[in-house]
Amino acid sequence: MSQQPNPASMRNFMIVWVGQLVSTIGSSMTSFAIEIWAWEITGKATTIALVGFFSLLPSIIITPISGVIVDRFNRKLLMMVGDTVAVLTTIIILLLYLTNHLQIWHFYLTGAIVGTFNQFQSLAYSSSVSLMIPKKHYTRASSLEFLSSYGSNIIAPALAGYLYTVIGFLGIWLIDIFTFTIAISSLLLVSIPQPLPTTANENVAHIWRDLGFGWRYINTQKSLLALLVVNLLFWLPHDIGNSLYSPMILSRTNNSTLVLGSLASAAGFGGVMGAIILSTWGGFKRKIKGVLLGMIGAGLSKIFFGLGRTPWVWIPAQFCSSLNFPLNGSSDTAIWLAKVPPNVQGRVFAARSLLLQIASAVGYLIAGPLADHVFTPALQSGGVLVGMFGRLLGTDTGAGIALLYVICAVWMLLVGLVGFSVRVLRDVETIVPDYDAEYSQLK
Repeated sequence: MSQQPNPASMRNFMIVWVGQLVSTIGSSMTSFAIEIWAWEITGKATTIALVGFFSLLPSIIITPISGVIVDRFNRKLLMMVGDTVAVLTTIIILLLYLTNHLQIWHFYLTGAIVGTFNQFQSLAYSSSVSLMIPKKHYTRASSLEFLSSYGSNIIAPALAGYLYTVIGFLGIWLIDIFTFTIAISSLLLVSIPQPLPTTANENVAHIWRDLGFGWRYINTQKSLLALLVVNLLFWLPHDIGNSLYSPMILSRTNNSTLVLGSLASAAGFGGVMGAIILSTWGGFKRKIKGVLLGMIGAGLSKIFFGLGRTPWVWIPAQFCSSLNFPLNGSSDTAIWLAKVPPNVQGRVFAARSLLLQIASAVGYLIAGPLADHVFTPALQSGGVLVGMFGRLLGTDTGAGIALLYVICAVWMLLVGLVGFSVRVLRDVETIVPDYDAEYSQLK
């Protein structure tokens, strides 16, 4: 039989969630400050995109083994290790800054280290949710994750944009370190259940066999495979556009951190509103509708965002875009939590995460060069695309980036629309039974 959550499970989940919320605010403040600093120094979209790329690269390498480790080792300990490493790397960056030795490549290196351990931390956390709360609360719990993420976007950019000019990196990093200690303390206060073991034999041969288990599991469930593919096709253009977001706004506003912070706050309000609506409503009965409609809404909103040239267009478009992601992401997560047994979620989620991270890494890797060397010169005065798009997007520094952003947004919209016509995806919830209906066969 599956391990059932204890009566205090929802309370324990909320304690951990609050700790992660505080930590996310600190991390978002630091990320915001890093983007401003890097853009001021280099003025290149590639520089900012590479920070995201190097944060993903090592975690891609470690992801296959991370699923095996999460399913076999103490998940609470893994979460604490992830937060601890993040604190230590922040302290190292702080010391480099204080001694005037900080350089751009230091962010690439520390981002790679933190990204590696974050893979264990996030996978251990996501794989523990189904054991901490009842199944009926899966969508609500997932929406709380979006509430945490977007809630930090309301607070962090406004604080970071203001504090960057008042206390600089030093103060922001000290705040980040403090928030990590709160996250670690919240984990010490709760008990996080462990799943039932899949096998008593823990020898090396079984571990190597388990490395490919997650992919084999998904591949045998064609509807889950279709769900993974549609997510890959959606998140690749999203991450290309996401890595260009700050350079596009900064280049079109004369490096205004106030506008950038206001847009991030608008995204936060949209995400929080979407999460609150979803946690109250519970989402569609057929979760796949939420997945695809969220993609359509996000893509459509981002098209208007990319076409805009003033905050009066950007702010409402950003709000509407973020409003859709809790619906999309929570619905998607609820499907995976319901369909995959807890004792194999670490390996299955790791395989899923690996492919999504590869798509993100590709997006971050190609976004900067495409923006700097293809689209930006093509939409500058005398460029090859000025006659076609110049009147619509302008010919200023950020016009080429905006064109690439719009292309990515159209791609996202089309993925959601086409998804409704694919039966194996559209009927995923009826084709694949819930894990608790077959759990006894998978022990």
